[in-house]
Amino acid sequence: MLSWRPWGLALALSFFAAAASAQPTPVKGGVLNAIVWPEPPNLNLALQQVAVTQMVASKVYESLLTYSTKLEPMPSLAKSWSVSSDRRSYTFNLQKGVKWHDGKPFSSADVVFSYKKVLVNSPRTRNLMDNVADVIAPDANTVVFKLKQPYSAFLYSFDIGGGAILPQHLYDVTTEIGKNPRNNAPVGTGPFKFSKWERGSYIELIRNADYWRPGLPYLDGITYRVIPDAASRRIALEQGLVHQAAATDIEPSDARHLDRVPHLRNTTDGNEYWAPMNWIEFNNSVPPFNDKRFRQALMYALNRNFIVSQLMVGQGKVATGPIHQKTRFYSGDVRQYEFDIAKAKQLLDAMGLKPDANGVRVTVSLIPMPYGELYKRIAEYVKQSFSKVGVKVTIESTDIGGWVTRVGNGDFQMAGNGVFQYGDPAIGVARTYVSTNIKKGLMFSNTSQYRNPEVDALFAKAAAAPEEERQVLYTKVQQILVEDVPVLWFCSTSPPTILNTKVHDAIITGLGFAGSYAEAWLEK
Repeated sequence: MLSWRPWGLALALSFFAAAASAQPTPVKGGVLNAIVWPEPPNLNLALQQVAVTQMVASKVYESLLTYSTKLEPMPSLAKSWSVSSDRRSYTFNLQKGVKWHDGKPFSSADVVFSYKKVLVNSPRTRNLMDNVADVIAPDANTVVFKLKQPYSAFLYSFDIGGGAILPQHLYDVTTEIGKNPRNNAPVGTGPFKFSKWERGSYIELIRNADYWRPGLPYLDGITYRVIPDAASRRIALEQGLVHQAAATDIEPSDARHLDRVPHLRNTTDGNEYWAPMNWIEFNNSVPPFNDKRFRQALMYALNRNFIVSQLMVGQGKVATGPIHQKTRFYSGDVRQYEFDIAKAKQLLDAMGLKPDANGVRVTVSLIPMPYGELYKRIAEYVKQSFSKVGVKVTIESTDIGGWVTRVGNGDFQMAGNGVFQYGDPAIGVARTYVSTNIKKGLMFSNTSQYRNPEVDALFAKAAAAPEEERQVLYTKVQQILVEDVPVLWFCSTSPPTILNTKVHDAIITGLGFAGSYAEAWLEK
């Protein structure tokens, strides 16, 4: 067995205090006030992986591992791990003395239950579990994953978003998991306990006094404020009413203004694991989107550089394909789609889509991503751009619940989407394009219903291949996907987290705002 201890023993023991060592001495107390927008649909991370659920519930639940800003696996509920020489067996040694927030003891049975009964149906974790033959618990403090074949991305699969551990004693009941009342009043092992959720107003978390990491957390609690209006969110930061805004909480134009506010600081740290991608999703199963010439035409018809540089105020780079420029195995050796109205029209003409008397070739609908004014503006720009090549766009707005339901059910023609990459293409990229991940009702899967056997085979081979062979396979799959354009990629984003200068040690891992915040503290 090869032992995986990412640091020496002494360093491992000092991990949880290391991030604070360069800062003034942490002090206990205080409530961190943060913005959350839009309001989460629920707080069960095993069922719902939208960013706002991850932001809040990552303080309540825990996973086996977490990740550094260099994407190194680090201990969480697993204190150490080892891998067999054939790369088919991974053994996790669990932390001892961990309790659920209701006082019940945490054990390996909770991990086995979570993976075999709940996470196996998650759009993210399904790809992992497709490679797992069994998950067993030799004793209360040990979990063993037996793989069907080597899976090179395995140790990147255990973040909080795809690996939240649920309490078996509260979920292994007759109630359907999706209807369990604990989905909105979660019980976890994390540094903060759920206290209260006043819908439309706030979600309150309080300090877990029995947390298994001695002396932590420092904060008395975290309150997530639901503030629907973009201007009000900016003012709340300016006036010190809240300490944090992250992801899409602040409009890009406002973020630039807030850079000049003395008591605020802006960081793009914490995007390393997520590496978010933004795109316009196409429903490849319905005409005219089932013809790749139509999809290619729309790619040429959109000035993506304008979206990134102007609408998103430079918060990212123009995407060249399905893999974020900061993600492992990225390749820019793909077909290029420069903004070219003439090429777009040529492709539409070749399809036989001729303009009518009003210049309209076809009418299609677009559901914007419901994460603030930016995505409404992007939708309007898409509508304006496509009209210039004779594609009329009808915008159909909805809330986050409606967006998840409609896109997950394939009830759309075009939809805005934003998806995390999760450190490795086998985890965060393959799920969007492999045909085995087409499942009605499952958001953040292959909701575009794209099918290509060669792509399926390449992703499968790359996931199992030794590290030194994976780049060639992922370069090939990027080339095929960019030729087929199953979705219209427009930005590899790097959204900032804006923090009051009183906040310390909040963003200290590659998970950013979805870290545990056990070490976060407030200056008095």
